[in-house]
Amino acid sequence: MPRSRLLPYALLLASCTSPSRVDPAPAGGSASDPWANGSKTDKTDKTDKTDKASGFDLQGAAEKIAESLAKPGPYEAPRHSKVYDATKPHWGVIRLHGDVVERETLSFTGGHGVELRQVIDRLRELARTDTLSGVIVRVESLALSLPDAVELRAAIHDVRAAGKQVACHAENAHDAAYLVLAACDRIALAPLGEVAITGPTAMPVHVKPLLDKLGIQADFLHVGAYKGAAEPLTRDAPSKEMEETLGAILDRRYQTMVDIIAAERKLAPAQVQALIDTGLFPAEPAKAARLVDEIVAFEAFREATVKDAAWAQLTFPADEPDRLAMIMKVSRFLGAIPSDKPLGDHVAVAYAVGDIVDGAGEGVLGAREHIASHTLVAALRALAADDSVKAVVLRIDSGGGSAQASELIWRAVAELKARKPVVVSMSDVAASGGYYIASGATKIFALEDTLTGSIGVVGGKLAPQAALAKLGVHAYPIGRGKRATMMASFAPWTADERAVIQRSMDAVYQVFLGRVADGRHKPREAIHAIAQGRVWTGAKAKELGLVDAIGGLDAALAEARTLGKVDRAAALEIYPSSITLRDLIAGYGDVHAPFGVTTEAAIAALGAIDPRVAAATAHLVRLVFSFRASTIQAVAMLPVIP
Repeated sequence: MPRSRLLPYALLLASCTSPSRVDPAPAGGSASDPWANGSKTDKTDKTDKTDKASGFDLQGAAEKIAESLAKPGPYEAPRHSKVYDATKPHWGVIRLHGDVVERETLSFTGGHGVELRQVIDRLRELARTDTLSGVIVRVESLALSLPDAVELRAAIHDVRAAGKQVACHAENAHDAAYLVLAACDRIALAPLGEVAITGPTAMPVHVKPLLDKLGIQADFLHVGAYKGAAEPLTRDAPSKEMEETLGAILDRRYQTMVDIIAAERKLAPAQVQALIDTGLFPAEPAKAARLVDEIVAFEAFREATVKDAAWAQLTFPADEPDRLAMIMKVSRFLGAIPSDKPLGDHVAVAYAVGDIVDGAGEGVLGAREHIASHTLVAALRALAADDSVKAVVLRIDSGGGSAQASELIWRAVAELKARKPVVVSMSDVAASGGYYIASGATKIFALEDTLTGSIGVVGGKLAPQAALAKLGVHAYPIGRGKRATMMASFAPWTADERAVIQRSMDAVYQVFLGRVADGRHKPREAIHAIAQGRVWTGAKAKELGLVDAIGGLDAALAEARTLGKVDRAAALEIYPSSITLRDLIAGYGDVHAPFGVTTEAAIAALGAIDPRVAAATAHLVRLVFSFRASTIQAVAMLPVIP
């Protein structure tokens, strides 16, 4: 199990230890380094660590467990060669696998996905490591977007530019993952592996015919001829506008694939186009087509690459330098010390990832998966009030959501911009509400294949009246007021009600246009001409003036440092920061346990029994109660299909 995944278990163990105290420095050590000179084996220190009540050395047991978990098992692959010495020249072996995400999310096993920025920072750290001769990248089932592949490729090129060889190995490589491999000096493929470069695709799935059979009417309205988010529910097939939009996006992404493969593999564009038309290449044909350099199993490839040199498996992020660093992490999680924050003037990066929703969502804990207006607004206002934050980079990866939430976040960005520069960095997508919250920034960066724009409004409801009638269910909405039941009825809207909804959406669209026109310093009519819900690629958005420059997060950070007059060496402040116990409690704070007992009451009761176990069980209790409530809610929402 990767060391980063051990943290939740280590936290539970650490929170069950004896109450904290400050030990004097061991002989020969210093107060600033309580672990110096082998204090783990000091007999006096050992006695102090023992739980007086139980006579059991909890901390010592936790240390032994952590040490055993950190070592490979007797039948696992070694993590370094026999002659490895970190202070001498050696090769680094890095494993890239799983989903590449903006911010790692919480799960039962400690998180989901590897963070793009974490990988990029680690690679650039390796580029600066004098003792590193080269890097072997082992790619396994890597799932990432084309914009993310472009940013990751730039980091690999930085390693090569530092004079270090980058050799890559894969068992299979498909589309965007292959573009990452193409950035390496050499590419090896497993004997029965395959390369798939089938080209970019889009596949709208329309369910209107199914809804018709069930008797469910999708009653949706939109502002903008290209605002087609509801088309799968309201049309049998994509509109001409949707086909035009998707065609332009696919053209841009196809060209990116051709350009990268042609440049990296020294092939003519026409050759690459023919290879894409072929699509799938087993190992030997892939080598014959010059898509890979050799066919070999990983272990043999590694030994042939390093030759007589030593090698070591590296992690994301870097291994903890010492036990004190891990203790600091645990202490931050438990709230014993403040969250990590740079000293002095610096740039902050605020991530806005996922759907835009009203309210506080799941607080800071949920900020890694969705953009809750109250939560992000509070964070932006805090950054605005902090004089040591000289500029803010707003990293957006969102297809939009609530118009109200987008407006509130836009206002917070405007307040922030009035005090310091705000630079937007668009990731895979920053469209609709995602573009709304970006439009007022000081400067906007996007990658050529980023999806952005979609300046429009769509809304509506599913009307199941006919479907329920087939099951013998009849609803009789009764109200006082002409439109009292407009939002409660199972029936489609009347013509009068539709007109009301349309006027409301038109008003939202006009505000949206105004926000973009003011932010981009263009007439409202000029924005309307390129709005109407049309989704653009970053390259086209740059031509149209919707973004200022083509570049990834690195370019945005460089601009923020320049505008904020911040030294390049200054550390970054990141929001949302590392998860704390308080975030977990706040994130699940509205979930109730069986018999009406709240999670807060349950944890308080545990604390009354023994304060040491309260923190250790808090997360588990909440997960159990949250799972129960979520399951009941999910079952209640299951549709009844005849």
